Amino acid sequence: MADRLRVQCINKTDRYSAHERIKNIGGQYAGGTNWKFSEPLAISYIENGTYTFYVHADGRTVDVIIATRNGKKYLKTQADGDQPDNLLSLPECP
Repeated sequence: MADRLRVQCINKTDRYSAHERIKNIGGQYAGGTNWKFSEPLAISYIENGTYTFYVHADGRTVDVIIATRNGKKYLKTQADGDQPDNLLSLPECP
């Protein structure tokens, strides 16, 4: 079973497309150690069952999922429409 990690921060690229804006996602393991994964690595972790990710948005827990646009995979939350706004609104990771 995949470990479940809360995404608490992101790093953005300098691209303007919402589908190409997330460079890294990050948070803390249960023991308090920080983690940060590139978007492609996070996608592979979801696909191979290593981790699942979630965010707290508007008082709810929302799963991070893989979406595809124009043949490119990207991360977004299940509650988002086409744009990954819940992730893009998180603070920058150190």
